[in-house]
Amino acid sequence: MILDTCALLWLVEGAAMLNTESRARIEAAPVVYVSAITGFEIGLKHRSGKLRLPTAPLEWLQAVLDHHVLTSLPLDLETCVAATQLPPIHGDPCDRLIIAAALRLRLPVVTADQRFKEYGVEVVG
Repeated sequence: MILDTCALLWLVEGAAMLNTESRARIEAAPVVYVSAITGFEIGLKHRSGKLRLPTAPLEWLQAVLDHHVLTSLPLDLETCVAATQLPPIHGDPCDRLIIAAALRLRLPVVTADQRFKEYGVEVVG
């Protein structure tokens, strides 16, 4: 299972924004991934002032991964190229990278973005 950036932020905030099914699936999953592109998004949001964090983004992300027992999912060459070959349903390049990773690894994604389904990704949320 992969958390998109919003799902990660909701998890950190106490999971109040996550529905019961999403929370249960996250807790039951053997491995829950956070894509490296989420670090990029968090860094951008923090730098622009749209996201306040108690520490620097990298330090915060490492603490969140440790606390919630999440695994960083690196971006690899295959995933990056696959994201460019997806139909133009979704314009956000960060989400396209998460979608490409989910398709390659056959993993569901915790997201509120229903456009992921249009790619054949199982959406939890």
